[in-house]
Amino acid sequence: MNSGNAQVIHTVSELVSLIQTAKRSGKTIGFVPTMGALHDGHLSLMRASKAENDITVCSIYVNPTQFDNKDDLAKYPKTLDVDVALLNTVGVELVFAPSDTEMYPDGMDYVINVDLDEVDKVLEGAHRPGHFEGVVQIVHRLLEVVQPHHLYMGQKDFQQFTIIQKMIDNLEMPIELVVCPIAREDHGLARSSRNERLSAEDRGRACIIYHTLNEMKDDIHHLSIDNLLTRAELRLSWSWTELEYVDIINGNTLTSVSKVDDQDYLVAVVAVWIGGVRLIDNLILYKN
Repeated sequence: MNSGNAQVIHTVSELVSLIQTAKRSGKTIGFVPTMGALHDGHLSLMRASKAENDITVCSIYVNPTQFDNKDDLAKYPKTLDVDVALLNTVGVELVFAPSDTEMYPDGMDYVINVDLDEVDKVLEGAHRPGHFEGVVQIVHRLLEVVQPHHLYMGQKDFQQFTIIQKMIDNLEMPIELVVCPIAREDHGLARSSRNERLSAEDRGRACIIYHTLNEMKDDIHHLSIDNLLTRAELRLSWSWTELEYVDIINGNTLTSVSKVDDQDYLVAVVAVWIGGVRLIDNLILYKN
């Protein structure tokens, strides 16, 4: 395992200077944007970047503009010292931990005009108004600062990476987006900073999400979409759950599908509340 002492940077000007110097030396830059409260899912992204780039930059910034729920923002953990210690275990070179005024020097109404083909309006976008406007806003701002060769994001936030790819394509940014597989706990729960807010009992119960997704994958060619979704809704409806949505979508357009025929990329997606914590997950059912 690599280890080292990551350099923690708080200002845009210092980070830009360091990256420009590295690029002039011919070094490649990998970038992983995070909001901190790091776990092994994040570290898997760092390892992927370390394997493919000379320098890995991790940002730690809790972006206010992507929280539709201010209570959720207030509860989001800020653990910079612990996070940096974790990043040192995998050898991350640069940690960018800016203030709000560094990220938004002209105020938080920084707007990115990009055609997202409505993929920001469905699923998470329908349930969390304004969330993806904030995500696009901060990721664009970070990419503007870091200017990496490669951007690493996790599959767990399926809609998010789809939207960011559209932004990169639309704005013709010279950046390659690398999507890494979902990191899971031993019983299948997708790793998330939110998991720490689950009780031990609810954490065990939450494995029903992954089991349900796998059941859908097993039967995608044997049952109709309606039957798969009806069964999944029943599986995810308990006294201790509050199902927000479960759906089967086209992985490119994020639109719901009604038939398996003629689909070349199907993904099952779910959002469910357990123990007062909102959990999301997805599973690629098949991709040609």
